[in-house]
Amino acid sequence: MPSIRQLRRRIRGVQNTRQITRAMELVASSRLRRAQERVLASRPYAERIRQVISNLAAVSGAQELHPLLHVRPVERAALILFTTSRGLCGSLNSNMVRAAVRFVLDRGVEVDIIAIGTKGPALLRSVGLSGSITSQYQDLGNYPNLADILPITRSTIDGFEAEFYDEVYVGYSRFVNLMRQEPTLMRVLPIAPDELEASEVRAFQQVDYIYEPGSDDVLSSLLPRFIEAQVYRALLESIASEHSARMIAMRNATENAEEILSDLTLTYNKVRQTAITNEVIEIATAARAIAGA
Repeated sequence: MPSIRQLRRRIRGVQNTRQITRAMELVASSRLRRAQERVLASRPYAERIRQVISNLAAVSGAQELHPLLHVRPVERAALILFTTSRGLCGSLNSNMVRAAVRFVLDRGVEVDIIAIGTKGPALLRSVGLSGSITSQYQDLGNYPNLADILPITRSTIDGFEAEFYDEVYVGYSRFVNLMRQEPTLMRVLPIAPDELEASEVRAFQQVDYIYEPGSDDVLSSLLPRFIEAQVYRALLESIASEHSARMIAMRNATENAEEILSDLTLTYNKVRQTAITNEVIEIATAARAIAGA
C-alpha cells in the first residue's frame, strides 16, 4: 500500500496532466474550426476546375497533346505523403504510413516518397523504407497558403513532364467528420479528364462556352493550377484531420486522467482513514495503559 505522501504526489501529477490535456483539447478545437472552414471552401474549387478541364479536353482534343494528360506504362512513381510534425494525435500517422507502405509494396515499381512532416519519415524508417524518401519538408504550419506547396508541385510536375515519373500520387488523411479521418491515396498525374458523369457533360453542352485565347491555351494554363489545387486541398484535409484527431485524443486522455484521479482519491481516503484509525487506537491503548498503571 503506498504512503499518503506518495499518493499526494501521484494525485498532483495526474491533476497537472489533466490540466495540460484539457488545454490542448481546447487549442485543437479552436484550430479545427478554422481548418474545417478552409477544407470546405477548397472542395468546390477543386471539383469545378476538374469539370472545366474535362470539358476543355473534350472540346480541344488536347488529351493526346499536353504532357500532363499522357498515360504511359508505369516504371517509376512518386508519392507526396502528408503526415504531422507533432504527436499526440492518436493513430492518425500510423494509419497513413500503413496505407503508404501497402501502396509501395502493391505497386511493384520503384516509388519515390516526398514526405511532408516529420512523423512519416520516422515511421517509414522503422519499417525499412527510409531509402524510398527522396525529399522531406518540414511542417507547413496550421494555416499554410497555396504558395507554400508550389515547390512540391513544381518538382513533381517537372519530373512527370521529363518522364522521370510515370505517375504521381498524394497520400493524406481525408477529413470526413470529427470522429473519422480516412487514409487516402489519390492520383494527381497523369490527369484523367474523362471522368465526368453524364449529367455534368450535359450541363457543359447546354452552354456554348467561348475560351480566350483558345481552348488549348486555357487548358495548358489550367492543368498546373489543377495539380496545385489538388495538393493544396490534400494539405488542408491533413491539417483538419490532425486537429480533430488530436482533439479526440486529448479528450480521451483527460477522461482517463479523471478516472485515475478518482481511483487515487479513493485510495488516498482509505489510506488516510486507516492511518487515523490506527492513531486513535494507539492513543486509546496508551490512555488505557496509563489509567491501569
